[in-house]
Amino acid sequence: MNQPAAIPRKGRKYDQVLQGARDVFMANGFEGASVDDIARQAGVSKATLYSYFPDKRLLFMEVARHGCAHQADTAVAITSGCCDPATVLREAGHHVLSVILSEFGVKMFRICVAEADRFPDLGRRFYESGPATIRAQLSEYLTGAVARGELRIKDINLAADQFAELCRADMFLRLLFNVDSEITEDERARVVDAAIEIFLSRYGPDI
Repeated sequence: MNQPAAIPRKGRKYDQVLQGARDVFMANGFEGASVDDIARQAGVSKATLYSYFPDKRLLFMEVARHGCAHQADTAVAITSGCCDPATVLREAGHHVLSVILSEFGVKMFRICVAEADRFPDLGRRFYESGPATIRAQLSEYLTGAVARGELRIKDINLAADQFAELCRADMFLRLLFNVDSEITEDERARVVDAAIEIFLSRYGPDI
């Protein structure tokens, strides 16, 4: 049975430790990140680091949680009913891509997959702190749109997942496997617009 994660202590050097850890994890992965390297990058002693995070997994999950929270803070309000579905879905689609195609999103995904067998809780907690939050926001909007008669959907969660997958197409995999180093804004817009067209052709009010 999984033990509940400890709550990290906050203090004067908390942000400093977190930024140093993020830099090292993103560069070296979870296994390759040593406590010595993290302390050096953060400019603190190992004793100070351990006073905040006695476990490297706890530190990693706080880096993941903090990164996801930062991205969520910049999210558009996709639960609003003030606009037509195409407009809201366009904003939602670009937000989905800003998260999953970001350097943080791609590298964190690689780390979680690499450590999935030994530390299965890492991937689950990362999913809960990031992708699951976006899914819940999109599902909430779709529920409201159905109630207003703007969309016709029987399985809200499935529809939310389908829209997110349509938006990412093969762009995420191209970044994940280093086929491309970046995705242009024009390509993102092209893919999102096509995703909206497909989605509304299936779930629009006139089907």
